[in-house]
Amino acid sequence: MNEKSYKKVAVGGTFDKFHYGHMKLLDVAFEIGDHVLIGVTSNDFAGVKGRIDPCRVRMTNLRTLLKSKHQNYEIQELNDPYGTTVSNETIDAIVVSDETEPTAFKINEIRREKGMKALDIVTIHMVLAEDGKPISSTRIRKGEIDKKGTIIK
Repeated sequence: MNEKSYKKVAVGGTFDKFHYGHMKLLDVAFEIGDHVLIGVTSNDFAGVKGRIDPCRVRMTNLRTLLKSKHQNYEIQELNDPYGTTVSNETIDAIVVSDETEPTAFKINEIRREKGMKALDIVTIHMVLAEDGKPISSTRIRKGEIDKKGTIIK
């Protein structure tokens, strides 16, 4: 059995219209962490992104997707950009996309101000659609691409 790099890894997102980019983010988190803490944006917090599925639906979808593959995770509702990463000293690392990397830097700034150890930041590149632009839930909702990044004619 492979030794994991970290005991506890955090990852967060809206996880609406679950797509290949989300899967890559989670795959990396599970690859490097013994336990993965998944933050899912609340209805109020995610509402700024437009029309998305309710938080409970997105959390249930995640559980369904992960249950056959993983047991070593916990899903929490996120009501702000940081969640428990700024208070939980047992978290060792955070997995983010290029787009959300600045939030990880801010998390570490807050942790240092509180006298906590900074998290290791693991940044993944955005997964690109056929047209070379990032796959995003927004693009899927608009009907531009599917969850695999295939252009919808």
